[in-house]
Amino acid sequence: MVKKPLQGKMLEIEHVRLIADLRIMHAKVHELFEVVSVIKQRHQEPSIREFADHYMLEQDIKRVDEIYLWFLGVKEKGLELTKKK
Repeated sequence: MVKKPLQGKMLEIEHVRLIADLRIMHAKVHELFEVVSVIKQRHQEPSIREFADHYMLEQDIKRVDEIYLWFLGVKEKGLELTKKK
């Protein structure tokens, strides 16, 4: 993806907020990936299921599924845009 230079261009406050939100999102996704990687390395899945708060684990799985589906949509839109260029 080619970024357009922003020299001389004033950003709207909503653009600044979006950029800030995206940076937070990137950091949190990275953090979640690292935590899950450590759990996967240290513990077997049966143990995770045995000791987990089952309700919370199912909620976490549901939330991650929702995030994953959103990311897939963003990815598909990006692929469509690159095909059109």
